[in-house]
This record gives sequence, structure tokens and C-alpha cells, in this order.
Amino acid sequence: MLKVLVVEDDFRVAEVHVAFTEQLDGFTVVGTARTVAEGRRLIAETGPDLLLLDRYLPDASGLTLLHDVPVDTIMLTAAGDAETVRAAYALGALNYLVKPFTAEQLADRLRGYARYRATLAAAGPLSQADIDRAVRLLHEGDRTAAPKGHSPVTARLVADALQAATEPRSAAAVAAELGIARATAQRYLASLAESGRATMTLRYGTTGRPEHLYVWLPG
Repeated sequence: MLKVLVVEDDFRVAEVHVAFTEQLDGFTVVGTARTVAEGRRLIAETGPDLLLLDRYLPDASGLTLLHDVPVDTIMLTAAGDAETVRAAYALGALNYLVKPFTAEQLADRLRGYARYRATLAAAGPLSQADIDRAVRLLHEGDRTAAPKGHSPVTARLVADALQAATEPRSAAAVAAELGIARATAQRYLASLAESGRATMTLRYGTTGRPEHLYVWLPG
């Protein structure tokens, strides 16, 4: 199991990162930290293989932690400016994902990291071909950024509501349950269907447009 430490000051977002990560085989979250200082302490205590690190933390920049600790790191941050991106990669970040993003986008990065680690775990010296392959595997599944306006927290809530349902759900029903706009629920449900996490069928009434119904796909 690859041990993951989440360093994120917003506890709700941290919970989403944890949920996304623990859906994947081969990963376990060993803790969450809300500050750089707490991150340093938990790194010493838990010995993680990978950090999921935010740029904006209350006591210092997450880049400070990236600079100070020799732990593989994927940046998960709202900071999309070129200076921060260059600094993160210069300090050793293996990947960079701008918020908001989907579970599938984070899963792609984590799976790529697992393949990268497996390639570099080979006994004996690595050839140039081995190194090139490891780097290629690290990034080959990367997907584009989430659509503007998508929130990982809302995405998780909609996914959980659909997964818990015992019958097909409409956008109106999910919206009423979560207290969000119907259009918002529809957007996130459609995204789940597009990513293969749910299926969509049509229910035809006696008049008007057909209603979209969604069902969570297990597995």
C-alpha cells in the first residue's frame, strides 16, 4: 500500500481528497494536516510515500514544505499562476492539479504515480529506457482540468447521493435532497455519466420533454 498524507487547510476539501484517494486500490491515507507545521510533524510520524499538498496554508506556503521534506508530492491547489507552477516543479513536485477537479482526474494522477513507483522499484540499476518509461507512466493518464465552476465538494455530495439511492434519481430529486439548484445537480450528474460512474436513461411522460434518470454504476 502506498501511504498518502493530505495537507489541506479546508477540512471539507481534505475529506473529499481522502475519499477520492481511498476509493483506489493500493492507496491508504495515513493522515491530514491543516498547516505546514502539522504536515512536518505527521510526515515524521507516519512516513508517507506521497503528499497531496495545497499551496495556500495558514502558517506558510505549501511550497515551503515541498522544499523542506524529501517526499514525493502532487500539488492540489487553486494556484494556477505560472510562477507557482514553475516553483512547484523546480522544488520537486511530480504532478500539479488545479482546483476544482474531479475524482477521475485525481485518480488518473494517483494511478500514474503508482505505475511510476512500480517501475522504479525494480532491483538493480535502471537503464535509460526504464527511467524514460517511469516518467512517461507518471503522466500518460493525465486529463484536462475540470470545467470552470465545478466544485470537488459538490461533486462528492452528488456522487454520494446517487450511490446511496435505491432507485434511479432525477436532477430535481438530487437537487431537493442536497439543497442545490436543479441545473447544478444536472451538470454534476451529467459529468458522472460522461466519466462512466453512472448511467443515464430517459423517462417519458404524457407531455413535455423526457426526464433524465441516473443510476450509480458499482465497481
